[in-house]
Amino acid sequence: MPRKFTLWNLTPPQILVLGFAGIILLGALLLMLPVSSTDGRMTPFIDALFTSTSATCVTGLVVVDTSLHWSIFGQIVIISLIQIGGLGFMSMATLIFFLTGRRISLKERLLLQEAMNHGSMDGVVRLFRKVILYSLTIEGIAAVIFTIRWSFDMPFGQALYFGMFHAVSMFNNAGFDLFGQISGTPFTSLTLYANDFVINFTACALIILGGLGFMVISEVVEYRKCKKLSLHAKVVLSMTAFLIVAGAVIVFIFEYTNPRTMGPLPLHGKILSAFFQSVTPRTAGANTLDIGGMRQATLFFTIILMFIGASPGSTGGGIKTTTFTVLVAAMISMIRGKEDIVVYRNRLNQNRIMKATTMTLLALFMVTFVSMILSTTEPYHFLKILFEVTSAFGTVGLTMGLTPDLTDFGRVMIALTMFAGRLGPLTLAYALQPKPEKEMYRYPEGKITIG
Repeated sequence: MPRKFTLWNLTPPQILVLGFAGIILLGALLLMLPVSSTDGRMTPFIDALFTSTSATCVTGLVVVDTSLHWSIFGQIVIISLIQIGGLGFMSMATLIFFLTGRRISLKERLLLQEAMNHGSMDGVVRLFRKVILYSLTIEGIAAVIFTIRWSFDMPFGQALYFGMFHAVSMFNNAGFDLFGQISGTPFTSLTLYANDFVINFTACALIILGGLGFMVISEVVEYRKCKKLSLHAKVVLSMTAFLIVAGAVIVFIFEYTNPRTMGPLPLHGKILSAFFQSVTPRTAGANTLDIGGMRQATLFFTIILMFIGASPGSTGGGIKTTTFTVLVAAMISMIRGKEDIVVYRNRLNQNRIMKATTMTLLALFMVTFVSMILSTTEPYHFLKILFEVTSAFGTVGLTMGLTPDLTDFGRVMIALTMFAGRLGPLTLAYALQPKPEKEMYRYPEGKITIG
């Protein structure tokens, strides 16, 4: 007799997929309401669904300008979706359980473990408490800094609202901004502050902290007491630093004389913008330079950074820095003729190598497939489409200006890509596959010539 379909019978990946889908649908219905738009009219369902998906998946791709189209109510809905999507809906549900005094069950601990990409259930509730504490603390400090800086440019009440909105948006690597109403031009982002040290430094700090992952932040905070870091934290910190520094140098070289981006900026503005444009592809989505004006070499390099993305257990997407590190380590070991793959004097389990390879191949297949489909349905240059698809998969939010001009079909495809990128290809695969059965036999070993 088949089992009755209930929420309890669903696996953690399936619950995560359904949970995120439910939040996106609820957000879309709220954004469709006339009260959510500045002109008091209903927003088309496709536009509302796209915006809700982008906010919940902390991406930042938008079909309408956030400040010019959405009312205060609509903006509050968007920033709420960003906070829920960044921390994970299970984190928000667990917070409610804590506030109401309800005990966290084993099933809910398994869900938290899956949502936070934590290695085991041990300490997962304790980690959740730190997630909430660190998030609110970091966002609060950044909001104060933003408010003080913007109070010189606008009324204090507006500066306070801008500070709170952008602190949440940047820390959760969402990339939504409200500067369209300041410049009068839609999709302005932070281009008005390309030379501003305070804005650049604060925004970059938020993006980096949000992309490191809460487990790593916890280890760094407690380092003075423990005097040691896990292998995971070492890999995340070192690879993050390498990608940021290498990215800044490459962007600086490629764009230094470009009259459409860095060319008109003073030297300190060039350095700040190069650093910012190296940090933001780590799934942030904000920009201080005109993305559409960049040279093709810079755009392709940005695509690579977006594909790699942030780190596990963070608010960012992509294949993750740890996956990229494992692949590089495997390549080096193979070239050197080593049997074991070693990182920081630790041998990696073969299962980790297989998982990293599977994750990367699934991501490549997804980006390639969606790019091929959109290159057929959308009349735009392939690099533009590839940039948009990779940005959606990595939940980055950077765009060459293609998003508002997409067809309804194109918007649906990009929305699905954002959804898959936020949850991760493996989580989606686990959610969609039937319950695995243990095989009672093994096939004989075969040999294939490689290379």
